[in-house]
Amino acid sequence: MRCLIVDDSTQFRTTASTILQRGGIAVVGMVSNSADALRSYQELRPDVTVVDVDLGAESGFDVVQALHEVGAPASGLILVSTHAEADFTDLIADSPVSGFLPKIAFSTEAVRELVGKV
Repeated sequence: MRCLIVDDSTQFRTTASTILQRGGIAVVGMVSNSADALRSYQELRPDVTVVDVDLGAESGFDVVQALHEVGAPASGLILVSTHAEADFTDLIADSPVSGFLPKIAFSTEAVRELVGKV
């Protein structure tokens, strides 16, 4: 499985990359904004893209919608946040994503479970 990480936190990108690679998921790209996310997705065609809900001035919900519009399947899109899932229940339900992970619970197993490749 190949993964693209979209998060404005350098620390989270590095931590998530380490977690995923130790668990056997290849991290093929790490970006911090929507323009780079779209470009990288189109170039790399990852199996899964992990997108932070809060990308500074940008919304992760807009990013997953844009990724979906350029061909990313909902089954390969995961939203993450430091906030609780309950804070975004309706927005998550309306988004083309396989699910949501709180950053505190981020793991290779959780990513695999959400994309259906356990």
